[in-house]
Amino acid sequence: MKGSDHHQRPLVADRVTVNGTVTPLALLANGSLWWSEGGKRCLAVEKEVIGFVADGPFIKIKTLVEKRDGCYNTGKLVRNDVVFLPSSKELHELWCHKLTEFIDSLGRPKRLLVFVNPFGGRKCGKKIFVDQVKPLLEDAQIQVTVQETKHQLHAKEIARSLDITKYDGIVCVSGDGILVEVVNGLLQREDWDTAIKMPLGVVPAGTGNGMAKSLLDAVGDPCVVANAVLSIIRGHKRPLDVATITQGETRCFSILMLAWGLIADVDIESEKYRWMGSARLDFYALCRFINLRQYIGCVSFVAAPGFEAYGEPTSYCGKSTSKGNNSGPSEAESVKLQRLCYQGPEIDLEKLNWRVINGPFISVWLHNVPWGAEDTMAAPDAKFSDGYLDLIIMKNCPKLPLLSLMSDLNKGEHVKSPYVTYLKVKAFILEPGPRTKDQEKQGIIDSDGEVLARGKGTYKYEKKALMAYDKLQITIDQGLATLFTPI
Repeated sequence: MKGSDHHQRPLVADRVTVNGTVTPLALLANGSLWWSEGGKRCLAVEKEVIGFVADGPFIKIKTLVEKRDGCYNTGKLVRNDVVFLPSSKELHELWCHKLTEFIDSLGRPKRLLVFVNPFGGRKCGKKIFVDQVKPLLEDAQIQVTVQETKHQLHAKEIARSLDITKYDGIVCVSGDGILVEVVNGLLQREDWDTAIKMPLGVVPAGTGNGMAKSLLDAVGDPCVVANAVLSIIRGHKRPLDVATITQGETRCFSILMLAWGLIADVDIESEKYRWMGSARLDFYALCRFINLRQYIGCVSFVAAPGFEAYGEPTSYCGKSTSKGNNSGPSEAESVKLQRLCYQGPEIDLEKLNWRVINGPFISVWLHNVPWGAEDTMAAPDAKFSDGYLDLIIMKNCPKLPLLSLMSDLNKGEHVKSPYVTYLKVKAFILEPGPRTKDQEKQGIIDSDGEVLARGKGTYKYEKKALMAYDKLQITIDQGLATLFTPI
């Protein structure tokens, strides 16, 4: 015990019975629970206690604590109940009152809408919720409304019309896709400026889990369900940048990444090998290395301070007016939506200092958070709310260094390669073109793990996409959304 803790004012103190042993127990003003049964013991209410229940004359403290192996913490969180018997009925009531009062003072959520994606990843989202998420939320006495997603964009539809006054937050038990849908739905509301401040939580239950990994890794926690749920229960929040992608009158919102070239091709085209599980990505990446593609095109950007030397000076080249073969709203609906929903940050793009890098490119990758997936630290310097996107460009690169470079993705070492350009940008324009060796074929643009645009000759080209394979523009709105976070 630290000396200063001895002098903390007790909110309530008692001689209670724990496991048949009478012991002093105190709840201190700093939120520590101290007792001496079985040796000096302490619980930090804010960090380790997720709730309590009165069980007849007993009080049962619900905790989530690190499992110990002898003298060592394993890093794994386990549920554990601490049960004690107060010395009187009056002190039982006082204990319940003071514990409730302190936990309420922490600002934790009391009512959550939980989206469960039963189709994502290994299709185990429902089992993860029932076995691991629900028990913890029940321990925390959080009222939960569960919504299973039935089809793609279902979560977006619900978020667009949801009565947000009923909830203190929205939780996605899924990969990153449902979280992206929720953000897009909230920003298509008339009250988007209020709705987008709704705290959002994510529990890893998908293939990528880039956002959950980014949040938990930032504090050194493993990307596992228990740690993610604890973050939500504790109720800490942090802002998150949101990118607006526009093409003509069509727009969508991104919180993770945008890719064109090698990364997008591997991510999307490998879907034909889904039967291989996660190995499909490594297998298809090898296929692409053997027959490496490069793409004609150019990228224009407004560099963050300190990155102005990248590229060559250019002028703002404006938005594309292409409507493409998209499945977005009709022209009348677009006009209506523009009057109601979020249009993106108000920036005078023409007055900014634009720079350009011309292709051909192996890959162009924009990232909003450090991790693209649990094993892919795409942008090690990315921050959640710095107002910039991290741009990772690969141009000419021999195949052997490229193989080594891709193997470094799991620890973020690829950005140190001389074949990689890594910088931060405030705004960005992509003008995608065809492959260098077969100009009858184009590429794929991938936003947050979903196809944004398909060029000629690409995988499932006949399937409609939101945008055309044409010029698109990205701007970033600093700290627009809010996430539940570990600290």
